[in-house]
Amino acid sequence: MCSQTKAAAVMANIPRADIDPSGVFKYIVIRVYSREEGDDSEIDIVRGYGWAEYHAGDIYDRVSAELEDGGLLDCECIGGGRIKHNPEAKKIHVYGYSLGYGRANHAETTEKLKEKYPDYEVTWDNEGY
Repeated sequence: MCSQTKAAAVMANIPRADIDPSGVFKYIVIRVYSREEGDDSEIDIVRGYGWAEYHAGDIYDRVSAELEDGGLLDCECIGGGRIKHNPEAKKIHVYGYSLGYGRANHAETTEKLKEKYPDYEVTWDNEGY
């Protein structure tokens, strides 16, 4: 019999990518993992918002507090950068880095964004801040 932990069930329902509908903004990749003993489940999620002045104090603090609230999950930021989202042209470009967290793996970020925006052209490079 295969049984799923409570944490794994919660993680299954977390959107892999959540970004603002348009604009240029900072983003981070957060690794979410189970705190339950014997459960090594983990997922990486992308979060990017125009309201965030800082990668750490804004995006990470808010998202990790929400996810860790139930006591089943723990989070760590594994990198960041910037996103340019142009919905009219159906284009998303991922680039740059976070001063506090370093550069996220933009190739993995673009794959998560392509899942959410399958009809978009999603590109990345390591140029810029």
